[in-house]
Amino acid sequence: MGFLLSSSSLTQFLVALIAFLLLIEQLIYWKKKRQASGPLFVLPFLGNAISLVRQPTKFWEVQADLSSRFGFSTNYLIGRFMVFIRSSELSHLIFHNVRPDAFMLVGHPFGKKLFGEHNLIYLFGQDHKNLRGLIAPNFTPKALSTYISLQQTIILKHLKKWVNIADSKPISLRLLVREMNLETSQTVFVGPYLDDKARVEFNGDYNLFNVGLMTLPIDFPGFAFRTARIAVERLVNTLSLCTKQSKAKMVDGQEPSCLIDFWMQEIVKYTVDGEAAELPQTSDSQIGGHLFDFLFAAQDASTSSLLWAITLLESHPDVLSKVRSEVLKFWSPESDEMITADQIREMDYTQAVAREVIRYRAPATLVPHIAMEDFPLTDWYTIPKGTIVFPSVFESSFQGFTDGYRFDPDRFSEDRQEDQVYKKNFLAFGAGPHQCVGQRYALNHLVLFIAMFSTLIDFTRHRTDGCDDIVYYPTICPKDGCLVYLSKRCTRYPNFSSE
Repeated sequence: MGFLLSSSSLTQFLVALIAFLLLIEQLIYWKKKRQASGPLFVLPFLGNAISLVRQPTKFWEVQADLSSRFGFSTNYLIGRFMVFIRSSELSHLIFHNVRPDAFMLVGHPFGKKLFGEHNLIYLFGQDHKNLRGLIAPNFTPKALSTYISLQQTIILKHLKKWVNIADSKPISLRLLVREMNLETSQTVFVGPYLDDKARVEFNGDYNLFNVGLMTLPIDFPGFAFRTARIAVERLVNTLSLCTKQSKAKMVDGQEPSCLIDFWMQEIVKYTVDGEAAELPQTSDSQIGGHLFDFLFAAQDASTSSLLWAITLLESHPDVLSKVRSEVLKFWSPESDEMITADQIREMDYTQAVAREVIRYRAPATLVPHIAMEDFPLTDWYTIPKGTIVFPSVFESSFQGFTDGYRFDPDRFSEDRQEDQVYKKNFLAFGAGPHQCVGQRYALNHLVLFIAMFSTLIDFTRHRTDGCDDIVYYPTICPKDGCLVYLSKRCTRYPNFSSE
């Protein structure tokens, strides 16, 4: 009898203890939330993580609605307090205060576990400036011209493939565009240093990584997050080997043929001048990690932009007609010549379309940061240390611009110059010290794709209810994966000598 009473008392004690701990967790949430907008009650530990994973589009729409009063709102995810930033002004405050006593850019709420501790996005101050200085030669006009040739060869190869696959039936382009972009990234970044077998293994590991991005961060065997983390380690090792091979090639004085070559060429110059010891973050493994950062930044964001470009051009035939007319002024498929860097710069309207696609459907909608210390966001609210902060570049894109919810490339024309007038609201490439270093490369890729796709291909969307709704993969894409009918438009495809 005494045992039963003891057992019953223990059960009551444990229930009371759990209830007490849950109450403490709720009180801590309320203390951090203060008068800010956000849910009044949250689930213990998980918070609203389940709704985020199951319906990310709805979750962020609700968070944006909650932010309409103060420009920001709060919530709770996996034991972490979070702040969502809707206001462009407040987003700039976050972007321009990436430093040890304010914010750390993390790229993903659990990015350190996935990407490792020492990647480019986690650097501060002079170390970050020095590394960006070494990266700068990767995006000079000479380097970008080298990439343009590689990009066009790969784009043409995949456009032909898509038309053959289509064969008078609608096809979903999401995975096909992603496959094209992965080949482009591999070829532009590490070129000849990945053989066919390595590319297949690389693609498989990147797929595992992508799946892990969209799951709960359960780092145990058998869970997608753990599988993704291990896949990233393999990807970084592969890229480290590419770095070593490129470095040897540049030491021999050979000409660069891809991004890693331009980077290693710069490092070799320092080595020759006896300054190698002063270079930060330049071991093969460290550079492999930075290359993975580039891949992550370029791959899924570019896939998103290309899919939305197709969707928006098809739904705006007047814009498509202007693009086709402009491209044909500078480039003809029958010429068998590639589009040059100068021609890209001269395609003013196509450039405007590319910028408007990125503004209207900012691919990486959120840029997660961690508050390293308490930070005064407004005169009445301080972000607590340890908070995950999500500046929304997607929401900023609709603020300030004339009729911001309308797709209108002319806003970037010489007459209107809304990219300058409302520059603070165009945050798709970030702002501050961590602003995207490869934005010129990204814009070139989008312009090249728009020019070639619209000129070489006839396309019609297979429209269904909600087909253009936004979904996360992990960047935003049309809900139906961009289902289209494709057919050859040109008399014949161009014959690039490098194919």
